[in-house]
Amino acid sequence: MKVGVFSAKQYDRDSLLQAGPDIEMSFIEARLNQQTLPLAAGFDAICVFVNDQLDKNVIQQLKDMGIRHIALRCAGFNNIDLDAAKQCGISVSRVPAYSPEAVAEHTLALILTLNRKLHKAYNRIKEGNFSIEGLLGFNLCGKTVGIVGTGRIGLATIRILRGIGCRILCYDPVESQEVSATGAQYVTLNTLFSESDIISLHCPLTPSTHHMIDDACIEKMQHGVMLINTSRGGLIDTSAVIRGLKNRKIGYLGLDVYEMEGDLFFEDLSNEIIQDDVFLRLLTFPNVVITGHQGFFTQQALKQIAVTTVNNLKLAFEGQHDDTSFLV
Repeated sequence: MKVGVFSAKQYDRDSLLQAGPDIEMSFIEARLNQQTLPLAAGFDAICVFVNDQLDKNVIQQLKDMGIRHIALRCAGFNNIDLDAAKQCGISVSRVPAYSPEAVAEHTLALILTLNRKLHKAYNRIKEGNFSIEGLLGFNLCGKTVGIVGTGRIGLATIRILRGIGCRILCYDPVESQEVSATGAQYVTLNTLFSESDIISLHCPLTPSTHHMIDDACIEKMQHGVMLINTSRGGLIDTSAVIRGLKNRKIGYLGLDVYEMEGDLFFEDLSNEIIQDDVFLRLLTFPNVVITGHQGFFTQQALKQIAVTTVNNLKLAFEGQHDDTSFLV
């Protein structure tokens, strides 16, 4: 079994080799797209990540190369045309759960950083400035938090915030008894927007959720609301959010994802001129904290991602199918 691993970093190499020493893996730093497609030649399967692009044309050419399986080492699958994969007879797997607590805890980190202005305090102390003027926060206990999407990560986030003493409002097309048992309350999306002090997104990116946070939704939110997104960048209309920040409707913004992150995240661009003017505009706001899609990045999560990915590859080449991990 020969597997080409795209968007490969050293941590991917280390974790995957440890989980699957009996699989012949070649690690390719480039992201898979139409331009880098020739690098997939000669493999039986490919392993891809969140910013690899597998549209209909790419998948058709992968079939022509003899690729039999596509292993996503992530939970989301908005970057792959599943219908095209099915038509081409290429099976597709993902990692549906890999320590949801990792992303939930990063969500809390963004909330606390924005609230208590830890990023500003850190820089002040480094410069010998011990003034606390302008660092005033609020008690998280007693605040109303709206959770959009109550899957594994949403549930893990709810449990953390309930432990702090927050009131939790939830929205999901499919309601969970496990979520309700925590004391969280399912409400309409409009009610969640209008009553929440903090709104955190934990839903997949689909055609129906693309730009679900737009001008109209922001208008329904409380003045000075805190908005957190650790799910997928495309859930937010970034231009609308910038307008919300400018008119102070959005008082705090925490992002671990960005809708145009494919050209930025996971790379060291510290010596480059960033060309994305929208992203640069976000960076000018003092009440915005952005991290580079690192919510998943814990030792435990990396290990689970590697173990599940390797297991999926083995199942695919044995002609077996795991309903929890296989999409096609």
